[in-house]
Amino acid sequence: MALLLGVDTGGTYTDAVLIEDEKRVVASAKALTTRHDLAVGVGAAIDAVMATSGAGPADIAMVSLSTTLATNALVEGQGGRVGLVFIGFSKRDLSRQGLEEALKGDPVIALAGGHNHSGGQAHALDEAALHAGLAEYGDTVTGFAVASQFATRNPAHELRARDIIRKVTGKPVSCSHDLSAKLNGPKRAMTALLNARLIGMIDHLIGAVEGLLQDKSINAPFMVVRGDGALISADQARVSPIETILSGPAASIVGARWLTDEKDAIVSDIGGTTTDVAVLRNGRPIIDPQGARVGAFRTMVEAVAMRTTGLGGDSQVHLTTGGLAAAITLGPRRVMPVSLLAKDWPKMVHGALDAQLAASTIGEFDGQFVIATQRMDVALGGQNEREKTLIERIGDQAWPMGKVVQNRMELGTLQTLVGRGLLMVSGITASDAAHVLGRLDAWDKDAAQKALELFSRQRTGSGNRLSTDTAQLAQMIIDQLTEQTAEALLETAFAEDGFDFGLPAKELARHVLTKRGMAQHRGLLAIDVGLNLPLVGLGASAHSYYGAVGKRLNTRVVVPEYAGVANAIGAVVGQISMRAAGQITSQGEGIFRVHFETGPQDFTTQSEAVEALETVLKDQAMAGAKAAGAQSIRLRMERDIRTAKVESREVFVEAELTAIASGRPRIAVG
Repeated sequence: MALLLGVDTGGTYTDAVLIEDEKRVVASAKALTTRHDLAVGVGAAIDAVMATSGAGPADIAMVSLSTTLATNALVEGQGGRVGLVFIGFSKRDLSRQGLEEALKGDPVIALAGGHNHSGGQAHALDEAALHAGLAEYGDTVTGFAVASQFATRNPAHELRARDIIRKVTGKPVSCSHDLSAKLNGPKRAMTALLNARLIGMIDHLIGAVEGLLQDKSINAPFMVVRGDGALISADQARVSPIETILSGPAASIVGARWLTDEKDAIVSDIGGTTTDVAVLRNGRPIIDPQGARVGAFRTMVEAVAMRTTGLGGDSQVHLTTGGLAAAITLGPRRVMPVSLLAKDWPKMVHGALDAQLAASTIGEFDGQFVIATQRMDVALGGQNEREKTLIERIGDQAWPMGKVVQNRMELGTLQTLVGRGLLMVSGITASDAAHVLGRLDAWDKDAAQKALELFSRQRTGSGNRLSTDTAQLAQMIIDQLTEQTAEALLETAFAEDGFDFGLPAKELARHVLTKRGMAQHRGLLAIDVGLNLPLVGLGASAHSYYGAVGKRLNTRVVVPEYAGVANAIGAVVGQISMRAAGQITSQGEGIFRVHFETGPQDFTTQSEAVEALETVLKDQAMAGAKAAGAQSIRLRMERDIRTAKVESREVFVEAELTAIASGRPRIAVG
């Protein structure tokens, strides 16, 4: 009997499952994700599932991890401060593809250098300027991203810059050509930047899990889920953590297919931080040809065509005061539910809530708290004096926000530290509303009730109190969650439908005709709008919310038995799949240039060029699959050869070749 252990670390819960011989779920368990020390939550989930099943360490043949950590970090704007080494580009290029927005003020070292479209050197690399930039910024960042113009045609300058940075600073470096073989330098630069920002975070998670497995005497291969649902080794994930964005959602798609008989469906996974929506066609998830999109960022990472929205059970509830009527919105930031915080800090939370309820005036920060996500001695490092002061003031305790923030400047500092993942805010969420309504019973219902009572005292645009009944307010919050979930699902449906409706999918999802159609409008017009595919609902709270979502969208809803741990299931039933891609360009009649990593090389015939590149790519893909631990490896080639007609002749223009090596992970033999 081979038991496969799947673990998924979400924003709120860490899940664990044991699957026997890839055929049936033996046991599943949940534990709270502990952001201050991920190992605690992972260890608790593993201990719980092992105890439930009665399995011993020697029974575990493989361990696989899926995680929303990278996805959540990008959605919430978290990650380390990194430096971008930008070679051969202009200042204008920083404003393209969302690169400037992704930088968020992080330093840029702009250098002369780069290559042309043929792979020839455009300008010499300015190494002196690189050394000067490293002297200025090297101690202020956690790592570097390197992007050079036309690096996919010749990566020499990226490789040279990488070697210098490593020698001078010893810090991790992400090169853009390692992450994508496609053109579009600014987009590759953004992908490398996000990768560099995630390295420390993912390395910490993988290290925590490896240490736990060792402590528990579980000696089995350790895998991580990639954004397209395939598996890679833990060491590979450490080098390219950007490939784990949409890891959790991709695993949920794989898990959904394994758990249900649905071959064509819309799959929606609601977590604590995000709602992730994808489409199954003929039993396979649709892959996004333009690269994974997470929040505002479009990367060059191959991943499931997933739309990720900052909407989950723990999304912060906001009051919109622009109109006369009461309006509530959720997200995109995740906060810790007050009912959850009260489990760990009952005296402080209830004392603060009671004092705020007894006050005659409404406080700006009523019902909100602040807590450190890391120990103070770990958190301190790289902050300015104002940030250090605030971290030291909070220490390892949880505090009412009003006692932490003393002025507007400190509020800005707090938001910066939250963005870096060092602090977390606690406030009203849909999870708190669900406790008030009796739909959930996991945490402190009384604390949720008090927090909603405080929130209900706020005034709408008309000057009236938001609500006089906490149950009514709780239902308003759940109804808004249903509405925003329906909009996220419709946005995916419009985008993937294949018909050009003439408007952006986001606008269509919120259009008045769409809204009236969902309500089955009957006037002079009869309007009906709904999903034409079943909806598979996943996530711990799917049973609570998705019935109403299905009714709103006029479609059948499938919530499988193990919907709450679908990600962990998908983590262990997937395949290893390693890809290697390369390009051939035309340099004139009878000259075919292959762009190897070692530099361009010319051939006199197309067949010679293709054969030479295929040989290298096959070796790279096979080596990657073997390094990931694949067995019974299958190898296939994809060729995209583009030609043009010139004077009635087919003339070669360029080609992109991709080698794909796939196989099931090797498992431990007892």
